[in-house]
Amino acid sequence: MSDTPARILVVDDDPGIREVLCEYLGQHGYEARGAASAAEMDRALASGPTDLIVLDLMMPGEDGLSVVRRLSGTPPVVMLSAMGEDTDRIVGLELGADDYLAKPCNPRELLARIRAVLRRPRDDDTPAEAALTFDGWTLDLVRRELKRSNGEPVQLSAGEFGLLRAFVERPGRVLTRDQLLEAARGTEADVFDRAMDVQISRLRKKLDDGSGRDLITTIRGEGYRFDARVRKAERGGRA
Repeated sequence: MSDTPARILVVDDDPGIREVLCEYLGQHGYEARGAASAAEMDRALASGPTDLIVLDLMMPGEDGLSVVRRLSGTPPVVMLSAMGEDTDRIVGLELGADDYLAKPCNPRELLARIRAVLRRPRDDDTPAEAALTFDGWTLDLVRRELKRSNGEPVQLSAGEFGLLRAFVERPGRVLTRDQLLEAARGTEADVFDRAMDVQISRLRKKLDDGSGRDLITTIRGEGYRFDARVRKAERGGRA
């Protein structure tokens, strides 16, 4: 297990916000640095690894939604917005943000959200053969990769990976929203039901292979069920 602190990039055109958040995150064990624009963010990402981005929605030049769309969930993104409207929050999640907070936000709440997004299984705690297959798909729990039957990878955000892992590890069981929220974002994240519906919708679209078969069934008043036979596979994806 590595003692290297998680590397956080705070992208906000307000220098005061960048300074406060970077200082606060640094006090809590993270390696935090700032960027004033999408262009600066790109340079920072090119200069070294980043484990999570805290991203402002409204910035001059390229805005946060455009950034989230092209990042496609890698690295994970916690989005901030002074607008704070549900529609903006939902759009941000639909485009691939892993969480969303209205500004001004309490740094303690942001810290909790960051911890929840980064709360992932460590590679050295996962068996080398920990890959699961279902309906021609392969989910590698070590590499955090989803692949189609032809080997084509499908990009998953941290939240989508958490949801899919919860489903494939409990096939045929009805999972409540609370169970799925905890699996996808961690118990410290305050995520409302509409956001869960958005995440499920995004995951369904990514699992659509054109056959018309929906692997995730909505059980009215109860939750969701994963309707596929799941088997263990070797790391290479062979059953």
